[in-house]
Amino acid sequence: MEATKQRLEWLDAMRGFTMILVVAYHVAEFGFLESEKTSVSLPFLVLFRMPLFFFVSGFLAYKASWVWTPQNFAALTWKKFKVQVLPALVFLCVFIILRAKAPFGEAFMHRMESPTKGGYWFTWVLLQMFLIYYIVAALFQRISKKAENIAIVVLWVVAVGAYLSLNLPHTCGNWYKTDFMMYSSFYETLLFFHFFLLGNLVHRHWTTVQRLFDTKWLFPLMVILAFLCCADIFRWHLLRKEWTNLPKTMAMYTLMLTVVMFFRHYQTHFTRQTRIGRGLQYIGVRTLDIYLLHFILMPKIPAVGQWLDAHQPNFIIDITLAVGTALLVIAFCLLVSNILRVSPQLKEYLFGRPTPPLKNKDNG
Repeated sequence: MEATKQRLEWLDAMRGFTMILVVAYHVAEFGFLESEKTSVSLPFLVLFRMPLFFFVSGFLAYKASWVWTPQNFAALTWKKFKVQVLPALVFLCVFIILRAKAPFGEAFMHRMESPTKGGYWFTWVLLQMFLIYYIVAALFQRISKKAENIAIVVLWVVAVGAYLSLNLPHTCGNWYKTDFMMYSSFYETLLFFHFFLLGNLVHRHWTTVQRLFDTKWLFPLMVILAFLCCADIFRWHLLRKEWTNLPKTMAMYTLMLTVVMFFRHYQTHFTRQTRIGRGLQYIGVRTLDIYLLHFILMPKIPAVGQWLDAHQPNFIIDITLAVGTALLVIAFCLLVSNILRVSPQLKEYLFGRPTPPLKNKDNG
């Protein structure tokens, strides 16, 4: 039991670390008004921040003892809908009211037409991933546990194929640029679903994966491959046409797995008994609150972006300013979140966290 507890603690800490990277990316993009063409931090952060998030979500989605019944399926689906869709809609509307320059209706429809929904796409896409996973797992669990495991592997292969097809528009056409793909954000689902499923498969075979992680050659191999892929992405540009995306895809996987292996290896440093562990875990369990609020609280400091563009490349200064500002934004998000959570109704309907009923205590 202790190993499981520690594993979940470092996983929460890693999720908190990933949330910091997500906010730092948005600080650089929306706060400093940097672009991936001029920034040295944005192109690097984008490689593994969202893959890590979906990996963790897929990892936690698997519960070995879970039995799929119609009642369990309906209850879990409704719970995810309340958490993933309703809060995002509310905060998107709040963001438009407070920060959009166009009239509300026009601004709202403009964001609905985009697969990224003005930044509020993540929870909608995660719900789609959960639903697809639930349906496949429930159907094949009725056959056997082995059939369920095989079905998830096959689904992962299909998801990887769908992701690769998005990067071959000259051979596959523009099938993904339909109104359905844009309005539903299913385009983003196809981009990231394979990371969710990989996390799920890793959890299903966690004992075997841990032995693989503990081999002497895997971590250095991941680091070397990540370095070579990033070198090609940012410097060499050796591959052309349909092979151009191969280094990027390999960098996403290798950087993601490198971070996972790092947090697992140093898991004793990320427990609640350490300051950094408590801090990262607190952010990790409040990722939804931070995600929903940080767009609204994002500062606009274009002068910083202009200064960075004039003094590029300087990765250390770029990432330090982005992460430092992100930590301030996260602190304000947590403050606002704690204020809103005073109300049980707001806690439930804004953040999907119902307040447990109070237990009667016998004072006699």
